[in-house]
Amino acid sequence: MFSLFLESRREKAKELVKLLAKDYKFVSILGKHVKDEVYIVDKKSANIQPGSTSECGFVLKLSNGRAFFEYSLNDLNSDLNELKAKIENELDFNDMNNEMINVDIIKEEELKKSFVRESDYDKFSDKDILDSLINIKDLTLSKSKNLLNVRVILMKRDISSLYISTKRELDQNWTWTNGMIISIYNENDKTVMARVGDNYNNIGDVLKSLPNKIDELISKSHYLSLAKPIEPGVYDVITHPSISGLIAHEAFGHGVEMDQFVKDRALAKEYVGKYVASPLVNMVDGASACLSQASYFFDDNGTLAGNTRIIKDGILVSGICDQTSGAELNFTPTGNGRRETFKRKAYTRMTNTFFLGGDSDVNDMIKSIKHGYMLFETNNGMEDPKNWAIQCVCEYGIEIVDGKLTDNYVSPVVMSGYVPDLLKSISMVSKDVVVTGSGSCGKGYKEWVRVSDGGPYLKAKVKLA
Repeated sequence: MFSLFLESRREKAKELVKLLAKDYKFVSILGKHVKDEVYIVDKKSANIQPGSTSECGFVLKLSNGRAFFEYSLNDLNSDLNELKAKIENELDFNDMNNEMINVDIIKEEELKKSFVRESDYDKFSDKDILDSLINIKDLTLSKSKNLLNVRVILMKRDISSLYISTKRELDQNWTWTNGMIISIYNENDKTVMARVGDNYNNIGDVLKSLPNKIDELISKSHYLSLAKPIEPGVYDVITHPSISGLIAHEAFGHGVEMDQFVKDRALAKEYVGKYVASPLVNMVDGASACLSQASYFFDDNGTLAGNTRIIKDGILVSGICDQTSGAELNFTPTGNGRRETFKRKAYTRMTNTFFLGGDSDVNDMIKSIKHGYMLFETNNGMEDPKNWAIQCVCEYGIEIVDGKLTDNYVSPVVMSGYVPDLLKSISMVSKDVVVTGSGSCGKGYKEWVRVSDGGPYLKAKVKLA
């Protein structure tokens, strides 16, 4: 259900925009209300914690024709003339230098619309959720005497936002639920941690899915206790969709965020229209490209969610951009303007970033490898958009010998190289595509937002260590 607080401030927001529009060439206001809760159970405890992304407030965006100014505030419940005077007093509109870029004022089409994604959040009490997690924890512990502990986590987010400008009046509400089982497992004189998870719009779907993944968790824990370090070298590999997503995210995720084009911090700017990958490679980004935790109806600039083709048949065809970067580059915004909170600036940010499927069968891909590895589970990654170096850390790999998966696990595995070399080495792409995500991505070391990624299984030649 859309935020009652934001609804109670809708008319005030419209009045404030109308008042400021008398003196400024562009005015908009964004209200955000995010309720984020985390439910955690293990052998000794069960508790509910506030999530890290909860927030409630407003951010105002103004332009005097030369520059954009932003002002955040917790509430609009005050005299609007006094608020206008306070904003103008605190914002220094004369603090501009001659090197500033002059851009055309943002042009918006008129639109008034409400968006909602239905959910089952009102059907589950806190007790219902905790009881279900406790049952999952107990069932998992009953599966193996090697389990030292089991932690079951459910994270639920309820997001509402209100966007008002002189041309637009938009509101949206959606929910997302991430569930996870984490094992602490001891075998062969080695203690390892493993995880399985799932995420859906509805709580009920997550609670139904998690028990079906327990056997997978126990098996993975066992093999990880036997895992050995990999012998460094260049190998033929098949990437699980989780690792394909990590490559998409790191290789041409940050690198095509076009606020980096404005600052000449991304090499991709020079390669639009050129081959950067195998002709088998196609890649997209967009909040409307699929249903995941980074799927919304409009971004934090009031731009409707998009689905942008980034790579088409190996050619880099487009980047992604927010409202301000689009104005500076004369590029239509793609719906990728996102803020960490209402108190933070909007940047161009990835949403759902993934490779599209091909026409290969996974079993045929495995059979094609004489010796190599199948790589699984995102850990973390890094990219240098200016030089196209990439590093992806995988939780584990399974050795492939003579076209067959073995029981030999290696962990951890670090994949590294030069982005075009990696992408041009892709020789097979599976039909199956999976997009998922339960974490966040920073821009540099800050500005964290929820993202998802994925794709098909990919066969490539990479450096592993």
